[in-house]
Amino acid sequence: MTRIGTALAIVAMLGLGGCAGLDTTDQRVLTGAAIGAGVGATIGIAAGVASGGVVDGAVGAVVGAAVGAGVGYVVDQVSD
Repeated sequence: MTRIGTALAIVAMLGLGGCAGLDTTDQRVLTGAAIGAGVGATIGIAAGVASGGVVDGAVGAVVGAAVGAGVGYVVDQVSD
């Protein structure tokens, strides 16, 4: 769990540092991916505990990031 938290913190710092030159679509996709990764990791860890270790935080983070990026893109397209 400590490694996942450290990895997410590094990704968040890199993502925030690179947001200055992005357009709104890119920013929303990146924000969605970051939020999705955090939520997915949390759900993955909780599901792993409940299932006896079948699911873990890394899987949850990857799935959450993909879903979050997609949601960020859709939100951008709908709001324009």
